[in-house]
Amino acid sequence: MAQGPSKFRALTGTAGALAHTLLGALTLLGAAWALEVYHVLPHAFFKEQYLGVFLALALGAVFLSVRAHGREPGHRVPWYDWLLSLGGVTVGGYVAVWYPSIAYQLGILTWDKVLLGGLTILLILEATRRLVGWVMVGLAAVFILYAKFAYLLPGLFYAKGSSWERIAVYLYLDTSGLLGLPLTVAASIVVVFIFFGQTLYAVGGDKFLTDLALVAMGRYRGGPAKVSVVASSLFGTVSGSAVSNVVVDGAITIPMMKRTGYAPHMAAAIEAVASTGGQIMPPVMGVAAFLIAEFLSLPYSQVALAAVVPALLYYLALFVQVDLEAAKHGLVGLPAGQLPRLRSVMRRGWSFLIPLLVLVYTLMIAGWEAEKAGMAAVIATLVVGALQREDGLTFKKLLASLEETGRVLLDIVVITAVAGFVIGVLQLSGLGFKFSLLLVNMAGGNALALLILTAIVCIILGMGMPTAIIYVMLAVLVGPALVQLGVSPLGAHLFLFYFGMLSMITPPVCLATYAAASIGRADFMKTGWAGMRLGIVAYVVPFVFAYHPALLLKGSVTEIGLAVGTAVIGVILLGIGCAGYLFRPLDWGKRAWASLAGLLLIPPPATGLWLVANVVGLVAGALLVLAEWIATPRRIPQPGTAARRELL
Repeated sequence: MAQGPSKFRALTGTAGALAHTLLGALTLLGAAWALEVYHVLPHAFFKEQYLGVFLALALGAVFLSVRAHGREPGHRVPWYDWLLSLGGVTVGGYVAVWYPSIAYQLGILTWDKVLLGGLTILLILEATRRLVGWVMVGLAAVFILYAKFAYLLPGLFYAKGSSWERIAVYLYLDTSGLLGLPLTVAASIVVVFIFFGQTLYAVGGDKFLTDLALVAMGRYRGGPAKVSVVASSLFGTVSGSAVSNVVVDGAITIPMMKRTGYAPHMAAAIEAVASTGGQIMPPVMGVAAFLIAEFLSLPYSQVALAAVVPALLYYLALFVQVDLEAAKHGLVGLPAGQLPRLRSVMRRGWSFLIPLLVLVYTLMIAGWEAEKAGMAAVIATLVVGALQREDGLTFKKLLASLEETGRVLLDIVVITAVAGFVIGVLQLSGLGFKFSLLLVNMAGGNALALLILTAIVCIILGMGMPTAIIYVMLAVLVGPALVQLGVSPLGAHLFLFYFGMLSMITPPVCLATYAAASIGRADFMKTGWAGMRLGIVAYVVPFVFAYHPALLLKGSVTEIGLAVGTAVIGVILLGIGCAGYLFRPLDWGKRAWASLAGLLLIPPPATGLWLVANVVGLVAGALLVLAEWIATPRRIPQPGTAARRELL
């Protein structure tokens, strides 16, 4: 999650140059690793050594670039932050230089390992406080204290406990701790896709995507809201951060929605829900999606392909409700004079489609590794930008994109470092295995009960914490239990991903909603409840694909076709029920009727029982639509042909 500029210092002189250098070097290092430049080195280079260099650059940059507290002026680096920055470079550099020697002696607790391990934990906790907040620091502290004092706890939570020295060294140097899966994914894959997004923004690709959304949807009723939905789904191809999407899109779309008649809380909610969907929108999803691929040892393309239908259903439900809200309040589209022309947009920006096509081809069709596909897209973007006559790539813009990528990475580095601590403690204490057994027993061996319990835990734990952390914790604690009760591994992990994501829009603590409400100057709680209603499908569909993998494109063509077809109709009916409008406003009885019919249709007709449910839902939905069509007076359609012709 990208942070606002207020957290970062505005440095000049030597300190500024050093901070900019560290941030740019962080990006270049990730790009070089993705391109496997290390193969040309004269000696073998361990992955852990690379993570050490990456960590050194990141921690060094954090303490130079990020304010220690909000009252700090921010134009210079205090003396203590110079020391902390040096400490960060030291702990990362130690791993980079000495890991080949210490890899075979991890069990030996020498003074240097203990000292640097303790320092690393403190540095990462302080970096986390500055970038993410006290909630994450508290979570990490609870887990570390548990590793030490678990012997004081009763029953399931009892463990032998470890010494402070053992905890420090294990979390610092073991590949189940800091140098484990989360940081590896951030340093090898996520860095590349953030770089791709930043280079695309640097050469004007973001404006092209926004203009394309305006051309496609701006003229229809509720046009600005539909632009928000389409633009955010397009930005999902280059960004997996909900809050970043809100900030980028919302600054344009929320005021535009308000000007055309949407209530402030509704405009903010639409943007928050649309932007949150970027985390589940292939081909580039949130950090947790890359973690899923690594946890399950699957190509990332398989995870992205499985996520396609649920993501489209999410946006379909949002789009239906946005359209019906506009109809209910008589909101019209934008005047033709305020919309760009399609020919002009395509003539100016068609080349920006090339990097996206390169990404889709290499990632989804050619089956390249995610980091190599991402770098292919970066290179294509740089080539396209260099050939642009207007707003083309310059050396200054390239440097800015390198630096901004590094700046965004700082948050992700500390988040994945804390995730590594969590995994390390769970491995060190054995709590993960015991917790899975407890959940299975609590659920009485019932998969649905376990799914409901897991969804609640995901949303509660997700309050104020990034999706990646929630996913990592529950992938270790709950994932094995779900698989044990018959849920497919991919379905189980996507279920955890979805409900971890939903904490972004579920009150009382929901970061994407808070950011959108701030931009729209809207009531936060009203925005939150509206967001839950708009994102209703994300609370329902994970339960369906956990049982029926056809929605994850697993099965025969017939099974997948029927599953998608019934789900689409069900989602439309559910959207009608939530919006309370079809051809005219609906009372609560008819809203419940539409919602129930939709819920009966969303599960695929996999068994006789669900086939009956689908038939009942289809008949009930058809009767409602027919009854409302007959009862609603016909209106003369508004002319739109001329406006459409103008846009071409």
